[in-house]
Amino acid sequence: MIQQITGHTVLCGLLGSPVSHSISPMMHNEAFAQLGLDYAYLAFDVDTDNLKTAVEGLRTLGVRGFNVTMPDKNMMTKLVDKLTPAAQLTGAVNTVINDNGVLTGHTTDGIGYMLAAKDAGYDLTGKKMTLLGAGGAATSILVQAALDGLSEIHVFNIKDQFFGRTEILTDKLNNQTSCKVVLHDLKDTDALNESILNSDILTNGTSVGMAPNTENCIIKDPSVFRPELIVSDVIYNPKETLLLKMAKKAGCPTFNGMYMLLYQGAEAFKLWTGKEMPIDIIKEKFFS
Repeated sequence: MIQQITGHTVLCGLLGSPVSHSISPMMHNEAFAQLGLDYAYLAFDVDTDNLKTAVEGLRTLGVRGFNVTMPDKNMMTKLVDKLTPAAQLTGAVNTVINDNGVLTGHTTDGIGYMLAAKDAGYDLTGKKMTLLGAGGAATSILVQAALDGLSEIHVFNIKDQFFGRTEILTDKLNNQTSCKVVLHDLKDTDALNESILNSDILTNGTSVGMAPNTENCIIKDPSVFRPELIVSDVIYNPKETLLLKMAKKAGCPTFNGMYMLLYQGAEAFKLWTGKEMPIDIIKEKFFS
């Protein structure tokens, strides 16, 4: 379906680095075309060094909105004018809306992940999760999973700039939800192995294993996998990371980040246009 650019075409886009692999432009442009919307979506390779300048440019140009991917999600919280409660809680933004120059930061990653798990056939209510990472995507998953009724989540992260912030978030979630959240140092392999052993699902919320560094994996010991353990990865390029390959070899059910991308994108699409993305068409065309 050929899309005609006009003098009225509304621009949306994606900021991050790298972004050339992203299917978001194809997904959103097809959805615009299917609904007859005069919108266009482009990908812009922008790292944190240039993010502030890029955002001010997009604001000035009147771009309707944009998605934000790694490594820009956390820094974006400081560049928008307003944050939704979920974005403020997670300290990350993956979707921005521009209302006449006023930028509002949202996070739809967590919603996307939980819908992806449901689409894969898994009801995580009351389940225990081991979550790898505490960056933008992982934190969004953590918050949404706690809100959606998981019973226990053990988060493992290196002691980086996210660790102290995640300690504060952990306290908030323990006080405000019924989910028990525990933060661990990723170097504590005994605690990690024990957590995986007692979990229903293991989720990689980091970029470890993403193309082009596909030989990397946080989990080094394949003996932690068992057939009852669901293993998921937010990465969708490659479609099967080393983590998922190891898990599948051990008989674990797995799913990747493709449908998380689909559903978080559908939430962003609705925020920008006020319309529901034609999920079934997009799924069949780009995710089958």
